Amino acid sequence: MMGRRRFIQGIAAAAGAPALRPRPVDAQAPPETSRLRLAWTGSACQAPQYVADDLLRVEGFRDIEFVDLSEGGGVGVARKLGAGAADLTMNFVGPLLVEIDGGAPIVVLAGGHVGCFELVGTNGVRAVRDLKGRTVAVADRVTTFIFLDALVGYVGLDARKDMKLVFHPPDEAIKLLADGQIDAYLAFPPATQELRARKIGHIVVATATDRPWSQYFCCMLAGHRDFVRRHPVATKRAMRAILKSADICALEPDRAARTLAAKGYTKQVEYAAQLMRDVPYGQWREYDPADTVRFYALRLHEKGVIKSSPQKLLAQGTDWRVLEELKKELKR
Repeated sequence: MMGRRRFIQGIAAAAGAPALRPRPVDAQAPPETSRLRLAWTGSACQAPQYVADDLLRVEGFRDIEFVDLSEGGGVGVARKLGAGAADLTMNFVGPLLVEIDGGAPIVVLAGGHVGCFELVGTNGVRAVRDLKGRTVAVADRVTTFIFLDALVGYVGLDARKDMKLVFHPPDEAIKLLADGQIDAYLAFPPATQELRARKIGHIVVATATDRPWSQYFCCMLAGHRDFVRRHPVATKRAMRAILKSADICALEPDRAARTLAAKGYTKQVEYAAQLMRDVPYGQWREYDPADTVRFYALRLHEKGVIKSSPQKLLAQGTDWRVLEELKKELKR
């Protein structure tokens, strides 16, 4: 416990920012519930919710549970969130929109971080258009399709018609790329960091830095609609803790990575620390999350993945009111 306290205090001192110091909460209404269920998504890129324990406890949560929703990737997380298996979670925006389009009671509440996935290719693939006629590895038939559809559709390609898709878990895909048996791999952390460390392939698109992807969130904070409606104070307090933790990941990547390892969310501290540096965690104030919903909804609608228009998804599946309050409250 003393280690955790020093972690939070040290980061606040290093940042010199009051927003990172736990605020007095006695003058505010207590949360309607002291229990909070967050999701373990299987990806360390949702680090802000995993390193938020102390801040969540300051906000009044005593029973904090991380529910393992990792089976099925981002789509599995979104489906289980809609089914009520968790109260809040960060998750990839595409699967959230797919589930909202299908009627799931999910509400997107804030942006999490800018792009974390990368298209990595061999020498024959220098641009997305070069994927035509090539063999591309993806992790599964649902989650990665959402992102690959958006990525290649932006330049007029069809992921199912214009390239050969193969499905492999990260370890196998990395080996195949190293051996030249595939032409490209759409990778997510920590595979992205491993590929770079081992100098396998080269980055064709890095969504954290390459436009237009770098102008939008990759992962967003969402909640189950019933929890958000029944527990507005708890929702705000949880959001405040998680968004502060996003600042922590940006300001102290090494410490955040060690915390992830200590809690068992990663075994590769060096890769996790590199992930913290690669992913722009501190942009939740600057970017408009509604722009992200419009951008990805339009891409997915064009490809026939979803039926709803961006306007309909924004109306039925988002609520930015608490975020706007927190932006004013947690000014840098």
